[in-house]
Amino acid sequence: MQLLDRAETEEGFATLEDIDVVLAERSNGVTLRVPGETEFRLLEDYAPRVERIVVTFKAFRDGRGLTLATRLRERGYTGRLEAEGDVLPDQAIHLSRCGFDAVRLGETAVRAEWERALQAFSAVYQPATDGAPTVWALRARRLQSVPPSGGGDTLEAKAKALNEELRDGDAATILKRTLEAFPGRVAVLSSFGAEAAVPLHLVAQTAPDTPVLFLDTDRHFGQTLPYRDELASRFGLTDVRSLKPENAQAADPKGDLWRTDADLCCTLRKVKPLAAVKPQFDVLITGRKRFHGAGRMRLPLFEVLDGQIRLNLLANWSPAEVEAYFETHALPRHPLVQAGYRSIGCWPCTQPSADAAEDVRAGRWAGSEKVECGIHLPAAWAAETERRIAS
Repeated sequence: MQLLDRAETEEGFATLEDIDVVLAERSNGVTLRVPGETEFRLLEDYAPRVERIVVTFKAFRDGRGLTLATRLRERGYTGRLEAEGDVLPDQAIHLSRCGFDAVRLGETAVRAEWERALQAFSAVYQPATDGAPTVWALRARRLQSVPPSGGGDTLEAKAKALNEELRDGDAATILKRTLEAFPGRVAVLSSFGAEAAVPLHLVAQTAPDTPVLFLDTDRHFGQTLPYRDELASRFGLTDVRSLKPENAQAADPKGDLWRTDADLCCTLRKVKPLAAVKPQFDVLITGRKRFHGAGRMRLPLFEVLDGQIRLNLLANWSPAEVEAYFETHALPRHPLVQAGYRSIGCWPCTQPSADAAEDVRAGRWAGSEKVECGIHLPAAWAAETERRIAS
């Protein structure tokens, strides 16, 4: 994060009161200054059209400016974010982690104190909007001593080229192009959860015979399996495959491994069954989106994981766009959505999370630092989990 020595002049700054006029006069290079207590909904329509947003903190005790920055990054704002006003060096790391690119130091600020504050932490444990790798992610990377087979460089190059080609494409175009680029080597990974109907409907409109992989953990809510069958039938999906864990009884004889080690339970019931079919596909289509928060806030459209491309088809969709698609196409909802479940996984580790201020996935592994099951993490993560338990 940059430290700017002095406040810039007021000239050229727009406020919410005059932003419409400024945007009408010029289409680029616009800087918008807003108070930290501004509600995100007031910025939502303007943010994609401005190059820089300066957030003014009126009191260091008021964290609403941090929340505003986080929401902007969650919703895909890629412009420059700067903080100014009553902020302290102790807040430096928090400003950076919430997505600020710079802080504009006041006249009495001591630069050396801010520089020391920014260097105070060398590792992070929780994902945030800055995309900094967490301790467990770095650990998993170090374990990957053997490069993935199948020409990782080639896949990286393909993913990069597709990101550049399709960054402004709509979901249907992105999907069609991917199926053309990897004929017979594309599958959809679906939980048949709260938002799953949207990508599945898109796939069904283009290629209903595309394999759909469902991780049947034997721990799903009773409502999920009938919902899976309903969507498959209604959309005309002809190749839905349920992947079950092998030797689950031997590894989890009491059926309560989730109580003692949720990571190992996920490895047994999700990661390993998916890994078993990985060689069959070059591309897996996922339903991950940036607004899900945590480590997904800067999710690319195409990414490479362990020698396989993941297409995050709806990465840049907003909650409003997902909702609009449900309404436009009259898609059936998962029965648990009405009960306050915004993200739906296995019943032992999922609870309602209807608070709109929380991340969509706040109900998953609530009360713990765990935010992912492992299927979107390097394979070494699962291997290390098993080794840790064995020791």
